[in-house]
Amino acid sequence: LSLKFGDIGNLKGLIIRFLLTSSYYQLSVQNWFSLHRLQLLYNHSIQATFNATRIYAPASYSYHCEHVSSLQRYDALLIPSSANDLSKLWEVTFTDFQIQGFNIQEGHFAYAKDCASFFSPAILMGLVMSLILLLVLAYALHMLIHLKSLDRHYECKASPAYFAQMKDNDMGDEKEPLRSSGNESYELRNQQFCKIYI
Repeated sequence: LSLKFGDIGNLKGLIIRFLLTSSYYQLSVQNWFSLHRLQLLYNHSIQATFNATRIYAPASYSYHCEHVSSLQRYDALLIPSSANDLSKLWEVTFTDFQIQGFNIQEGHFAYAKDCASFFSPAILMGLVMSLILLLVLAYALHMLIHLKSLDRHYECKASPAYFAQMKDNDMGDEKEPLRSSGNESYELRNQQFCKIYI
């Protein structure tokens, strides 16, 4: 496929040539096309040649990508074919790129195979968040399984606690309890304690 810019200002005589190949793959039982090489021609001479990578689709489909570029910030799907030619002097970027070389019907693109990878940043972030939520859920289930119920069984050894008043040696105070000197002492004879099992 060739794009000829004609007489558009400084682009006069510029041609962008796409070399496409078609191959049959037994595994998918269908033909696939791929962009093999891209050439820039100016005044009928080849100025730069780029090898294309990962630009392919089933022959009955078209190929679409937001950016097809020779720049690293756009994932560099176009690679200079040689270190000695003039390709490194060119920076090529196609925005909203779509191509179909075979089985074109009524002049319209067929269904597009998009270049978005399965592990885009958004998908990776979603997977990480799902993993974190799954770990939190697993920890909560683990804590619920190992939670022990509170058995309300008390084992009490009931011996009533009482405080007995120690009597003074002077027995004369017993006759007049209201006239006590106010010094009273108590002794803890017994105590009650319970065991709670949890």
